[in-house]
Amino acid sequence: MTIQSESLSNYTAEHFNWSVSERVATISLNRPDRKNPLTFESYAELRDLFRKLSYADDIGAVVFISNGGNFCSGGDVHEIIGPLLERDMKGLMEFTRMTGDLVKAMIRSGKPTITAIDGVCVGAGAMIALASDIRLGTPDAKTAFLFTRVGLAGCDMGACALLPRVIGQGRAAELLFTGRSMSADEGERWGFYNRIVTAEQIDAEAVSMAKRLADGPGFAHMMTKTMLEQEWSMSIDQAIEAEAQAQAICMQTQDFKRAYDAFVNKQRPEFRGD
Repeated sequence: MTIQSESLSNYTAEHFNWSVSERVATISLNRPDRKNPLTFESYAELRDLFRKLSYADDIGAVVFISNGGNFCSGGDVHEIIGPLLERDMKGLMEFTRMTGDLVKAMIRSGKPTITAIDGVCVGAGAMIALASDIRLGTPDAKTAFLFTRVGLAGCDMGACALLPRVIGQGRAAELLFTGRSMSADEGERWGFYNRIVTAEQIDAEAVSMAKRLADGPGFAHMMTKTMLEQEWSMSIDQAIEAEAQAQAICMQTQDFKRAYDAFVNKQRPEFRGD
Protein backbone atom coordinates (compact mmCIF):
# COMPACT_ATOMS: atom_id res chain seq x y z
CA MET A 1 0.00 0.00 0.00
CA THR A 2 1.34 3.41 -0.99
CA ILE A 3 0.94 6.20 1.56
CA GLN A 4 0.16 9.48 -0.16
CA SER A 5 1.94 12.60 0.97
CA GLU A 6 -0.30 15.44 2.07
CA SER A 7 0.09 19.11 1.20
CA LEU A 8 -0.52 21.53 4.06
CA SER A 9 0.75 24.73 2.47
CA ASN A 10 -2.81 25.78 1.69
CA TYR A 11 -4.36 24.38 4.85
CA THR A 12 -7.00 26.63 6.40
CA ALA A 13 -7.23 26.40 10.19
CA GLU A 14 -10.57 26.98 11.90
CA HIS A 15 -9.51 27.39 15.52
CA PHE A 16 -6.03 28.98 15.42
CA ASN A 17 -3.74 30.92 13.11
CA TRP A 18 -1.76 28.97 10.50
CA SER A 19 0.53 30.15 7.73
CA VAL A 20 3.31 28.64 5.61
CA SER A 21 6.27 30.38 4.03
CA GLU A 22 9.36 28.73 2.52
CA ARG A 23 8.38 25.34 4.00
CA VAL A 24 8.10 26.78 7.52
CA ALA A 25 4.67 26.52 9.13
CA THR A 26 3.76 29.08 11.78
CA ILE A 27 1.04 28.51 14.37
CA SER A 28 -0.41 30.81 17.01
CA LEU A 29 -3.53 30.64 19.13
CA ASN A 30 -6.02 33.34 18.19
CA ARG A 31 -7.69 34.57 21.38
CA PRO A 32 -5.20 37.19 22.61
CA ASP A 33 -7.87 39.06 24.58
CA ARG A 34 -7.98 36.05 26.96
CA LYS A 35 -4.30 35.14 26.73
CA ASN A 36 -4.99 32.46 24.11
CA PRO A 37 -6.79 29.66 25.96
CA LEU A 38 -7.40 26.31 24.30
CA THR A 39 -10.88 24.93 23.62
CA PHE A 40 -12.14 21.42 22.86
CA GLU A 41 -12.08 22.37 19.18
CA SER A 42 -8.57 23.86 19.09
CA TYR A 43 -7.18 20.86 20.98
CA ALA A 44 -8.70 18.47 18.46
CA GLU A 45 -7.68 20.45 15.40
CA LEU A 46 -4.09 20.83 16.63
CA ARG A 47 -3.93 17.09 17.30
CA ASP A 48 -5.24 16.27 13.83
CA LEU A 49 -2.94 18.80 12.15
CA PHE A 50 0.22 17.46 13.80
CA ARG A 51 -0.82 13.95 12.76
CA LYS A 52 -1.11 15.15 9.16
CA LEU A 53 2.32 16.78 9.36
CA SER A 54 3.87 13.32 9.36
CA TYR A 55 2.84 13.02 5.71
CA ALA A 56 3.35 16.65 4.63
CA ASP A 57 6.41 16.83 2.40
CA ASP A 58 5.85 20.54 1.80
CA ILE A 59 6.52 21.40 5.46
CA GLY A 60 10.08 21.24 6.75
CA ALA A 61 9.72 22.76 10.23
CA VAL A 62 7.06 24.22 12.52
CA VAL A 63 7.12 27.38 14.66
CA PHE A 64 4.58 27.88 17.45
CA ILE A 65 4.58 31.56 18.40
CA SER A 66 2.88 33.79 20.96
CA ASN A 67 0.10 36.23 20.16
CA GLY A 68 -0.63 39.57 21.80
CA GLY A 69 2.16 39.24 24.36
CA ASN A 70 1.16 35.80 25.64
CA PHE A 71 1.59 32.22 24.51
CA CYS A 72 -1.30 30.27 26.07
CA SER A 73 -3.30 30.40 29.30
CA GLY A 74 -4.17 26.69 29.20
CA GLY A 75 -7.62 25.21 28.86
CA ASP A 76 -10.44 27.73 28.78
CA VAL A 77 -12.07 27.87 32.22
CA HIS A 78 -15.57 28.45 30.91
CA GLU A 79 -15.43 26.39 27.71
CA ILE A 80 -13.50 23.38 29.03
CA ILE A 81 -13.27 23.18 32.82
CA GLY A 82 -16.91 24.05 33.42
CA PRO A 83 -18.30 21.50 30.93
CA LEU A 84 -15.95 18.80 32.26
CA LEU A 85 -17.81 18.92 35.58
CA GLU A 86 -20.87 17.59 33.75
CA ARG A 87 -19.11 14.61 32.16
CA ASP A 88 -19.06 11.02 33.37
CA MET A 89 -15.83 8.99 33.61
CA LYS A 90 -16.04 7.86 29.98
CA GLY A 91 -16.41 11.45 28.81
CA LEU A 92 -13.57 12.63 31.02
CA MET A 93 -11.27 9.92 29.66
CA GLU A 94 -12.14 10.93 26.11
CA PHE A 95 -10.95 14.45 26.92
CA THR A 96 -7.77 13.55 28.80
CA ARG A 97 -6.75 11.08 26.10
CA MET A 98 -7.36 13.70 23.41
CA THR A 99 -5.09 16.20 25.15
CA GLY A 100 -2.40 13.57 25.54
CA ASP A 101 -2.81 12.65 21.88
CA LEU A 102 -1.84 16.24 20.97
CA VAL A 103 1.49 15.80 22.76
CA LYS A 104 2.05 12.42 21.09
CA ALA A 105 1.19 13.87 17.69
CA MET A 106 3.68 16.70 18.17
CA ILE A 107 6.45 14.33 19.21
CA ARG A 108 5.72 11.94 16.34
CA SER A 109 5.12 14.53 13.63
CA GLY A 110 8.58 14.06 12.17
CA LYS A 111 8.99 17.85 11.89
CA PRO A 112 11.38 19.91 14.06
CA THR A 113 9.15 22.16 16.17
CA ILE A 114 10.30 25.44 17.71
CA THR A 115 8.21 27.27 20.30
CA ALA A 116 8.66 31.02 20.87
CA ILE A 117 7.23 31.92 24.28
CA ASP A 118 6.33 35.39 25.50
CA GLY A 119 4.25 36.19 28.56
CA VAL A 120 1.90 33.56 29.98
CA CYS A 121 2.61 29.93 29.10
CA VAL A 122 0.70 27.74 31.53
CA GLY A 123 -1.16 24.45 31.82
CA ALA A 124 -1.72 22.88 28.43
CA GLY A 125 0.25 25.74 26.88
CA ALA A 126 3.27 24.72 28.93
CA MET A 127 2.81 21.17 27.70
CA ILE A 128 2.76 22.31 24.07
CA ALA A 129 6.04 24.08 24.74
CA LEU A 130 7.44 21.01 26.49
CA ALA A 131 6.45 18.77 23.57
CA SER A 132 8.42 21.00 21.19
CA ASP A 133 12.01 20.25 20.25
CA ILE A 134 13.45 23.72 20.81
CA ARG A 135 12.14 26.50 23.05
CA LEU A 136 12.93 30.20 22.94
CA GLY A 137 11.65 32.59 25.60
CA THR A 138 11.50 36.29 26.27
CA PRO A 139 12.52 37.83 29.61
CA ASP A 140 8.80 38.14 30.41
CA ALA A 141 7.99 34.48 29.75
CA LYS A 142 6.29 32.82 32.71
CA THR A 143 5.76 29.07 32.49
CA ALA A 144 3.68 27.10 34.98
CA PHE A 145 2.34 23.57 35.13
CA LEU A 146 -0.51 24.70 37.34
CA PHE A 147 -2.65 21.56 37.34
CA THR A 148 -2.53 21.25 41.14
CA ARG A 149 -3.86 24.81 41.40
CA VAL A 150 -7.21 23.52 40.11
CA GLY A 151 -7.23 20.36 42.20
CA LEU A 152 -5.71 18.06 39.62
CA ALA A 153 -2.53 15.99 39.66
CA GLY A 154 0.64 17.32 38.12
CA CYS A 155 0.72 14.29 35.81
CA ASP A 156 -1.14 15.82 32.87
CA MET A 157 -0.45 15.27 29.15
CA GLY A 158 2.83 13.52 29.95
CA ALA A 159 4.24 16.17 32.28
CA CYS A 160 5.68 13.70 34.80
CA ALA A 161 7.52 11.88 32.02
CA LEU A 162 8.72 14.79 29.91
CA LEU A 163 9.54 17.59 32.35
CA PRO A 164 12.09 15.64 34.47
CA ARG A 165 13.90 14.70 31.26
CA VAL A 166 14.29 18.35 30.34
CA ILE A 167 15.02 20.09 33.67
CA GLY A 168 15.70 17.24 36.12
CA GLN A 169 13.62 15.31 38.64
CA GLY A 170 13.85 17.66 41.62
CA ARG A 171 13.10 20.83 39.68
CA ALA A 172 10.24 19.13 37.87
CA ALA A 173 8.81 17.84 41.14
CA GLU A 174 8.84 21.35 42.61
CA LEU A 175 7.02 22.87 39.63
CA LEU A 176 4.49 20.03 39.37
CA PHE A 177 3.67 19.94 43.10
CA THR A 178 3.44 23.69 43.62
CA GLY A 179 2.19 24.89 40.25
CA ARG A 180 4.38 27.98 40.62
CA SER A 181 5.70 29.91 37.65
CA MET A 182 9.17 29.23 36.31
CA SER A 183 10.82 32.50 35.37
CA ALA A 184 12.62 33.00 32.09
CA ASP A 185 15.96 33.09 33.92
CA GLU A 186 15.23 29.81 35.71
CA GLY A 187 14.02 28.25 32.49
CA GLU A 188 17.22 29.10 30.67
CA ARG A 189 19.48 27.97 33.53
CA TRP A 190 17.55 24.71 33.90
CA GLY A 191 17.58 23.87 30.20
CA PHE A 192 13.91 24.44 29.47
CA TYR A 193 14.76 27.36 27.18
CA ASN A 194 17.50 27.07 24.60
CA ARG A 195 17.96 30.81 24.87
CA ILE A 196 16.26 34.03 25.93
CA VAL A 197 15.48 36.58 23.19
CA THR A 198 13.85 39.99 23.34
CA ALA A 199 10.13 40.18 22.62
CA GLU A 200 10.89 42.23 19.51
CA GLN A 201 13.23 39.60 18.09
CA ILE A 202 11.83 36.26 19.26
CA ASP A 203 9.46 35.48 16.39
CA ALA A 204 12.05 36.37 13.76
CA GLU A 205 14.69 34.32 15.60
CA ALA A 206 12.40 31.29 15.79
CA VAL A 207 11.40 31.53 12.12
CA SER A 208 15.03 31.99 11.05
CA MET A 209 16.04 28.89 12.99
CA ALA A 210 13.12 26.95 11.52
CA LYS A 211 14.07 28.07 8.01
CA ARG A 212 17.59 26.72 8.49
CA LEU A 213 16.13 23.40 9.61
CA ALA A 214 13.61 23.34 6.77
CA ASP A 215 16.48 23.84 4.30
CA GLY A 216 18.30 20.86 5.82
CA PRO A 217 17.97 17.12 5.18
CA GLY A 218 14.30 16.54 6.00
CA PHE A 219 14.45 12.75 6.16
CA ALA A 220 17.46 12.91 8.46
CA HIS A 221 15.67 15.43 10.70
CA MET A 222 12.68 13.10 10.90
CA MET A 223 14.99 10.25 11.89
CA THR A 224 16.71 12.43 14.51
CA LYS A 225 13.38 13.40 16.04
CA THR A 226 12.24 9.78 16.04
CA MET A 227 15.36 8.56 17.79
CA LEU A 228 15.26 11.37 20.36
CA GLU A 229 11.87 10.02 21.41
CA GLN A 230 12.50 6.29 21.17
CA GLU A 231 15.90 6.09 22.83
CA TRP A 232 14.58 7.17 26.24
CA SER A 233 13.22 3.65 26.69
CA MET A 234 16.33 1.87 25.35
CA SER A 235 19.47 0.58 27.01
CA ILE A 236 22.76 2.04 25.76
CA ASP A 237 23.41 -1.10 23.71
CA GLN A 238 19.93 -0.91 22.17
CA ALA A 239 20.34 2.78 21.42
CA ILE A 240 23.70 2.31 19.71
CA GLU A 241 22.28 -0.51 17.57
CA ALA A 242 19.16 1.53 16.73
CA GLU A 243 21.33 4.48 15.71
CA ALA A 244 23.49 2.22 13.55
CA GLN A 245 20.38 1.09 11.70
CA ALA A 246 18.98 4.61 11.45
CA GLN A 247 22.26 5.98 10.09
CA ALA A 248 22.55 3.17 7.54
CA ILE A 249 19.06 4.05 6.31
CA CYS A 250 20.03 7.73 6.00
CA MET A 251 23.12 6.73 4.03
CA GLN A 252 20.78 5.45 1.30
CA THR A 253 19.15 8.85 0.83
CA GLN A 254 19.86 11.22 -2.04
CA ASP A 255 20.59 13.97 0.50
CA PHE A 256 23.59 11.98 1.73
CA LYS A 257 24.89 11.76 -1.83
CA ARG A 258 24.16 15.45 -2.41
CA ALA A 259 26.22 16.37 0.64
CA TYR A 260 29.15 14.30 -0.64
CA ASP A 261 28.96 15.72 -4.16
CA ALA A 262 28.77 19.26 -2.80
CA PHE A 263 31.79 18.68 -0.57
CA VAL A 264 33.83 17.32 -3.49
CA ASN A 265 32.88 20.30 -5.62
CA LYS A 266 33.43 22.79 -2.78
CA GLN A 267 29.76 23.79 -2.86
CA ARG A 268 27.00 24.08 -0.31
CA PRO A 269 24.59 21.13 -0.49
CA GLU A 270 20.98 21.76 -1.45
CA PHE A 271 18.95 19.20 0.45
CA ARG A 272 15.56 17.98 -0.79
CA GLY A 273 14.52 15.59 1.95
CA ASP A 274 14.73 12.40 -0.12
